Amino acid sequence: MRHPQQRYGRQVPEGGHRGGGPGGRRGSGRGGPQEREVPPAEGVEGWFAGRLPDAWGTPEITVDRDEITVTVTLEPPKVDGPSTSEADVAAAEAGRITRWREDTRDERIQIAREAEHRYGRKVAWAGRAGSSRQLFTHLAVPVMTRLRQPERQVLDTLVDSGVARSRAEALAWCVKLVGEHADTWLADLRQAMEAVQKVREQGPAL
Repeated sequence: MRHPQQRYGRQVPEGGHRGGGPGGRRGSGRGGPQEREVPPAEGVEGWFAGRLPDAWGTPEITVDRDEITVTVTLEPPKVDGPSTSEADVAAAEAGRITRWREDTRDERIQIAREAEHRYGRKVAWAGRAGSSRQLFTHLAVPVMTRLRQPERQVLDTLVDSGVARSRAEALAWCVKLVGEHADTWLADLRQAMEAVQKVREQGPAL
């Protein structure tokens, strides 16, 4: 898992109130902001597997230093008929996910509160039915960075060409593009980092 230096974004939970993440970077006088300590996420997949109702199946869990995303796979709706189109199937899947979202709202809010207290991260939910996936309330986290002129020119080219509306949007587009085309390399990197963390945990306590 990557741990970039970043600030918490704002999230509107399904409970109706607006709030940020469970923690953030703290100012340290002239020394500038410091990275907050993030509680470990060990056992998070097992905790959700045990905490979620059995009818929700085994969830897919994605974790970073800010957020835990829980994706629940639903039984896809049966849409049969000689005139059934791909649009009909997609609409039925979207309807199935929406119904599950509304039916489970209160229970998911309670589970999210427990997980946020345990792991120090906000919880986002997603539903998958067939080939459709909907991500519900989730964080949008601003990431502060400094770029030199050649790097800024890349962003400005994307803005001038209409691919992005701003440098911030262009940067997000670049990150998404890298993620789509470097999945194998990023997965290997995450596995290597997890192996290093396990070795550290096996060392003597200071």
